[in-house]
Amino acid sequence: MPFCCDMRGMLSFQILWLLSKRPMNGQEICREIARRKGRGPTPGTIYPALKELRKRGLVRMERAGRETRHSLSERGREGLDKACRYFISAFGEILAEYGKFLEKGARISEGKSSP
Repeated sequence: MPFCCDMRGMLSFQILWLLSKRPMNGQEICREIARRKGRGPTPGTIYPALKELRKRGLVRMERAGRETRHSLSERGREGLDKACRYFISAFGEILAEYGKFLEKGARISEGKSSP
């Protein structure tokens, strides 16, 4: 299992996904995650995660004056591809089934085990 697919690694997975779109600074990453989830990570969470991704060679950091931008390395692109493939194989069926619940207006909390 790729490291970014365990529950602790979901933040890493999100960061890699966002950086696959464009280089970003830490604040931009926090805002994008908040926009998608409704709540973003704190600086005390995001910067250690970025540091770990850099240490693993998945993310590059560039400084221009006071601005620090992070971008995906080639190794990061390969890792993200593997993580996406794993995520789809591990969770694709669950997501598809849940999509059927949503289409019917049902909720899992209503105690229904199938769409």
